[in-house]
Amino acid sequence: MTTASGRANSLVVGGSAIIADAAGRILLERRRDNGKWGIPGGGMHIGETLAECVAREVREETGFLVTVDRIVGVYSDPGHVMVYPDGEARQEFTVCCACTIIGGKLTVSEESLAVEFVALADLDQREIHESGRQRIEDYLANRPAVLR
Repeated sequence: MTTASGRANSLVVGGSAIIADAAGRILLERRRDNGKWGIPGGGMHIGETLAECVAREVREETGFLVTVDRIVGVYSDPGHVMVYPDGEARQEFTVCCACTIIGGKLTVSEESLAVEFVALADLDQREIHESGRQRIEDYLANRPAVLR
């Protein structure tokens, strides 16, 4: 999968999560498909709510059980297109939520190379896609949900 600016041929609703621990560190995963760091998230399944989607993706990718606290923002930039090996070119459409861990255990999934909490001061040392950085900044601003 690559990120490109181009013409999309699909749109899939997705959910993502910002999760901070008691020390204020942000949970990041290093993606197996591109080696970059990001926040957990993925596509919504038919028959589930957005909150269920976010909780499922977090559980699958990190091992944690979470509850959704609030919406950080809705991200639908038509210029942010993910290109997949099968030719799908998907326009971004993700609802990012702030979440709280209620159980589970930190686990690295088959989608990830690593999962860890990262201090805010260390975020710049990680290769994070600009969309992930934007979501983290919006979370830290603690304002009403943004529409981007």
